[in-house]
Amino acid sequence: MSGFPIPAGWARYHPHVTASHSAAHLAEQLALIPFFSLLDTALIQELAEAAAYRTFATGEVVFLEGEPSPGLLLIESGRMKVVKSSAQGREHILQILAPWEPANAVAVFTARPNPATAIALEPVQAWLLPRSAVTRLLRKHPGFAERVIENMANHMVRLTEIVADLSLRSVIERLARLLLDEAVEDRVERPRWYTQPELAARLGTVPDVAQRALGRLAADGLVEVSRREIRLKDRAALERLLA
Repeated sequence: MSGFPIPAGWARYHPHVTASHSAAHLAEQLALIPFFSLLDTALIQELAEAAAYRTFATGEVVFLEGEPSPGLLLIESGRMKVVKSSAQGREHILQILAPWEPANAVAVFTARPNPATAIALEPVQAWLLPRSAVTRLLRKHPGFAERVIENMANHMVRLTEIVADLSLRSVIERLARLLLDEAVEDRVERPRWYTQPELAARLGTVPDVAQRALGRLAADGLVEVSRREIRLKDRAALERLLA
């Protein structure tokens, strides 16, 4: 598969590729991702050899809504947001992508333009698996096709939940759900990019409303807010908001 062309947008860049960013390193990581874990070692290695590596600065556009998708993107480090934007510039964040979550699968497997825009929230190191290489696997390996179908179905479920939340739940209820979903040991970390505008964009509202909702939860004793984290103090009460 190493003969597959690398998209021009990636080939023009000259990232600082080190030994740790070799095809062998990528193959090791791919084998751990459920998306690719059913493939044998030789196929994973071939897919890794077809990949391109690139870095993105904070705030840089990774892929743009409406443009053709060059392939399946995997973040090695850093995080990025996937957003839909209005003509007035208002954003709604559909997803925050963490390392090794496949990105832009919808565009890759449907041969349609990117349905949303992705922007780096912090410095990002990423791999691109060319669409031609990935779709070849899709045609030849039923196990891989099953994983793709599962991924697409899960993506549809997430989007359905977003639509339901926006239309049926209040901002404070949407905030409670977000905190419950993201808390690890009842704590939600707040990286530098976790600002009020970013939180508002995830909730489908404006910063002032998001701030008031968070303040209400804090005043009611359900959460404790600091600059670096939001701590869940009463998980049961947050869950009751969603009942």
